[in-house]
Amino acid sequence: MRLKLVKASNEYCNQIKDMLDEWNAFGEKIIPSAICCLDYNDFEYYCNNLEVKDTSDGLVPDSTFFCLDEERNIIVGAINIRHYLNEALLFNGGHIGDGVRPSERRKGIATKMISLALEECRKLGIPKVLMVCDKDNIGSAKSIINNGGVLENEIMCDGVIVQRYWIDFDYN
Repeated sequence: MRLKLVKASNEYCNQIKDMLDEWNAFGEKIIPSAICCLDYNDFEYYCNNLEVKDTSDGLVPDSTFFCLDEERNIIVGAINIRHYLNEALLFNGGHIGDGVRPSERRKGIATKMISLALEECRKLGIPKVLMVCDKDNIGSAKSIINNGGVLENEIMCDGVIVQRYWIDFDYN
């Protein structure tokens, strides 16, 4: 499996729509939420407005990537990288949000996607990355730990126990 991160563009329109259609049909919350906030059926608008550029409303700038399996030419997941943390993201959200489409889970894709996202974080000059996941999401926790994540603590957020992991590039 050869995975790479790509930006949303007309070149990947059908693959991205296919992934999002599958996720919606599965009836599950799509993560990262950045990829489901807009109507992807208007794909040009979707591509042009996918990333936060205007920070006047308290949001932070971000970069959104889709994970392409080059061998099968399908989008298997997505990554959203917040360039820095505000107070809300420091509490629950972190630098990286990632998700793997339902049919592609338990194949090691999340671990590889996070590794690729960490390369992008390095390019952005982020020295230490915060990632969070629900305590009951064992697969997500394993993917974070496989990339050097060290559990700092657990917090209660909206009735759910959330684990907060730090990945320090000095140790990777």
